[in-house]
Amino acid sequence: MALASERPDAQSRDGMSAADRKVLAGTMVGTTIEWYDFFIFAQAAGLVFATLYFGPLEGESSGLAQLVAWATIGISFFFRPLGAVIAGRLGDRIGRKAMLVFTLVMMGSATALIGLLPTYAQIGVWAPILLMLLRILQGFSAGGEWGGAALMAVEHAPVNRRGFWGAYPQIGVPVGMILATLVLFLLRSSLSPEDFLAWGWRIPFLLSVVLIVVGYFIRAAVAESPVFKRMIERKRDTATPLRDLMRTHKRPVILAAVIFIGNNAAGYLVIAFLSSYAQRILGMPAAPVLLATLLASFGWLIFTLYGGILSDRIGRVRTFQIGYGLIFVWMIPMFLMIDTRNVWAYGIAIFVLTIGLGLSYGPMSAMYAEMFPANVRYSGIGIGYALGAILGGAFAPLIAEALLKGTGWSGSIGLYIMGLCVISFIGATLVKETKGAPLEAEEEAGAGAGRRG
Repeated sequence: MALASERPDAQSRDGMSAADRKVLAGTMVGTTIEWYDFFIFAQAAGLVFATLYFGPLEGESSGLAQLVAWATIGISFFFRPLGAVIAGRLGDRIGRKAMLVFTLVMMGSATALIGLLPTYAQIGVWAPILLMLLRILQGFSAGGEWGGAALMAVEHAPVNRRGFWGAYPQIGVPVGMILATLVLFLLRSSLSPEDFLAWGWRIPFLLSVVLIVVGYFIRAAVAESPVFKRMIERKRDTATPLRDLMRTHKRPVILAAVIFIGNNAAGYLVIAFLSSYAQRILGMPAAPVLLATLLASFGWLIFTLYGGILSDRIGRVRTFQIGYGLIFVWMIPMFLMIDTRNVWAYGIAIFVLTIGLGLSYGPMSAMYAEMFPANVRYSGIGIGYALGAILGGAFAPLIAEALLKGTGWSGSIGLYIMGLCVISFIGATLVKETKGAPLEAEEEAGAGAGRRG
């Protein structure tokens, strides 16, 4: 019985079967919900949390409430590695599918509860405490979500299309942004600022329940990863996948984290900071800004898929290098355009940014999966991804706000992102090309993490 990724017919066919489409839908739906949840939280942190949950801090220092509101985004990232460790351990032992369903329900439930959370004016200090606890739960579940989705896509894929298939969980970011931005656009267009602050901001969080139900039924119908099933048949699992990972595969974990830093930080500017910056600091109207963000999200989707496809042609490493190079050269021009306060310039600026974001995100699932052997793969890619998120996007909006306040020049934020892109570019360059690496052979699958010869 041949694996899906090793069938001769799978490597040569052009179309997808119904089972193939079900797998890709199942991997995409969870990351879509994850990033829908994260996007609406980030927008709420930029627009309402400072007033509703951290208002008393404003009396101590001007701007402190907003800085703390941004910090709530970053808190959850510290719990992503824990989620990755636990979900990775279980995913490497009991299967990818079970953990995907579990993390999906956990993430959506935490988001819906935020929509019901009383404010500081209603329950005092318990309001921000509960908000942070639910945010931590979001981070924990997100830490286990991505690794399972990435592996379900890549481990089902034909060898020569792993980059393309692996891009499907990646496009959950722009798809989640599209859904969240549409909801926010409708709300901000139909409600007064007072009504949105009073109760309208809760609606996007409560709508997460609908996404959970849809996502649950899609994921429940997806077959288990063929690589995992074959690993179990050959009894190649280990009682201590995490210990084995850190003892023998520490280098690829570190490289995986470093490679993700620049993309995650730049991505969180689009997800969290830029829309709020345009509205709060530049005084641009909410509806056009959200519409521009929506259009940029479609660009992110297209270029992420293309990044996966391109990596199947020219390799994962080269695609990452091109993506990070584009982000680097665009940072300062982007902020110059945004600071014109022209919504068209704003939209074009962030749309162009999504070219580099897509090329440095689309190949990630395939590259990471090819860097680790099957028995520690879920743990390895999940922990690497989570650590990269901590070092990259966890406090990117907070750092951006602090840089803006300290320098008065938005270009300082661009320099910060440029520095991270250099680090990630170097990290990608230190990886030996992984394209086509075997996903089953334990002694060979980790070969992609070595230095270039």
